[in-house]
Amino acid sequence: MRTLGLIGGMSWESTAVYYRLLNENVRARLGGLSSAQLLLYSVDFAPIAKLQAEDDWPALTSTMVDAARRLESAGADAIMICANTMHRMADDVEAAISVPLIHIADATAEAIKRSGTKRPLLLATRFAMEQEFYTRRLSGRHGIGAIIPPAGERAILHSLIFDELCRGIVKPESKARFLAIVERARKEDGIDGVILGCTEFGMLAGQDDLDIPVFDTALIHSNAGVDFALGSAGAVDE
Repeated sequence: MRTLGLIGGMSWESTAVYYRLLNENVRARLGGLSSAQLLLYSVDFAPIAKLQAEDDWPALTSTMVDAARRLESAGADAIMICANTMHRMADDVEAAISVPLIHIADATAEAIKRSGTKRPLLLATRFAMEQEFYTRRLSGRHGIGAIIPPAGERAILHSLIFDELCRGIVKPESKARFLAIVERARKEDGIDGVILGCTEFGMLAGQDDLDIPVFDTALIHSNAGVDFALGSAGAVDE
């Protein structure tokens, strides 16, 4: 089994989900007492969220590059950034290390293509929805044109992430607002799938709540990590 290096803490709520999913997946595939071989570098999210709000992406890039290098030095065979938004600096991180970076958007795109979905709705932080790093990766590398909700809904989603889910708060009324955004997009934008483009969104809603494909990026990304760790088909190229 190869060792996965996780850059987590953004937020730790979803990093805990990653840890559970990775270990459950390895146990399901190998049986018995098997579990994932992991290294975790968990950052303090408070200064990172502040830098995000200030649009200081160069400082954030330095933080992610440092974390990835530490994990590689510790023996990681591949790096996973356990957050969608921080894939904004994925290219810089990848250039700074000699082991593979398992990209969350690439893994998600493959799942979308397998499902036959043509018009997925991207629900994420405002950074991932409004900047082009995520949608450009989906379209440029995979031919997937993600639909972005309007400004008012983007503000609601961003608030749900930072004010509630990253703090471990899950409210029924917030789930209802989330699902209302999806329903509006179905009626007005003709979406046929939903990308949970924030790794915390799986805490709020999932496939059981909708009758169109739901792409939980934390789940998809963790599956891709286990594929790599166990040398399974579909794993990222070395």
